[in-house]
Amino acid sequence: MASYEAAVRELEVAAKLLDLEPDLLAVLRKPKRELMVHFPVRMDGGHLEVFTGYRVQHNIARGPAKGGIRYHPEVNLDEMRALAMYMTWKCALVNIPFGGAKGGVACDRHTLSLGELERLTRRYAAEIAIMIGPEEDIPAPDMYTDAQIMGWIMDTYSMHRGYSIPGVVTGKPLSIGGSLGRLEATGRGCAYAARLAAEFLGMPLEGTRVSVQGFGNVGSVAARLVQQAGCRVIAASDSSGGVVNLDGLDVPGLIQHKQKGGKLADYAEGDKVGPADVLEVPCDILIPAAMENQLCEANAPRVKARIIIEGANGPTTPEADQVFDSNGIFVVPDILANTGGVIVSYFEWVQNLQEFFWKEEYINLQLREIMKGAFREVTRIARERNVNNRAAAHMLAVHRVAEAVRARGIYP
Repeated sequence: MASYEAAVRELEVAAKLLDLEPDLLAVLRKPKRELMVHFPVRMDGGHLEVFTGYRVQHNIARGPAKGGIRYHPEVNLDEMRALAMYMTWKCALVNIPFGGAKGGVACDRHTLSLGELERLTRRYAAEIAIMIGPEEDIPAPDMYTDAQIMGWIMDTYSMHRGYSIPGVVTGKPLSIGGSLGRLEATGRGCAYAARLAAEFLGMPLEGTRVSVQGFGNVGSVAARLVQQAGCRVIAASDSSGGVVNLDGLDVPGLIQHKQKGGKLADYAEGDKVGPADVLEVPCDILIPAAMENQLCEANAPRVKARIIIEGANGPTTPEADQVFDSNGIFVVPDILANTGGVIVSYFEWVQNLQEFFWKEEYINLQLREIMKGAFREVTRIARERNVNNRAAAHMLAVHRVAEAVRARGIYP
């Protein structure tokens, strides 16, 4: 799980490199608002269960708060604080006018019926309605939440206001104001990041070996798109295990296998490995798109990739980062590599406010241009300041947020 202490440490590294004034650092260390709610839900058996939910806003100096909602048994306040801070930096890094937020409910979605899931979602939405809104805080899907859950949140919020407010959430179904390109946006952004990193290093994509940990929405989309660009996807894993085929996997076949309820570990055309073993497969590009802290001090020395594209939030520990620096591995950090989702969420929000919708080709083009600009800025700072990409990305993001706080001043 993401650690608030680790997030603050990364902020402090960037603040020191920027020579940020202590008062401003003190402001950026702390979330602006935190809400914890305990609410009952009527279960299918007739009894009540009480769930705990959260919504944390880290900083809104640059615009409304933006961040996902996750449903996971281990959701807690510390994690929400950390992820809200990361969202602040992500939005600033790609220069979209949002601050950072995060929310969630401590629950196991897999044990809930569809009716229980809807009742939980609507009650949670009612509890956090005091904080969210299209001009205040715009939630989105995250771990174990999806377009349907966003639709329920949008409907609940709208019912309380008496009219439809599609801009209160992003990642909604297309039928109620969702955006084309949103579902694949994070994985598409990872594929763009892989292309940009390869071009930066002068490495041709044709035949480049790719390993993907986490074959959900992000990892599977990234794998499909890099394969279409000429890469050879040689390894992939999900929570059940993984499969390796040095001659190259059939990514569309893998996706179809998963859609039919199959596990990657049962896929016939390759050798079975454990979920984390794909991190150590010799490859050119590694895409960790599963959970936090998968690349750590223990396995980092065995990572043989030339490029790491962080599709997941916080997949690399600080200790592993030091190893990668020493071994000359080019890391595209999470706050850049997986920003595709929040960028297209921004596009969805803008379309909702305008009540005018864009073609998917235009959305994908704009996503690519924004990521290209952010990548160039990060690599420029890394070269000029002789720091790694993670430090450079945080420097750029923290600088932009600090500029906004200075411009607005401190009220009263």
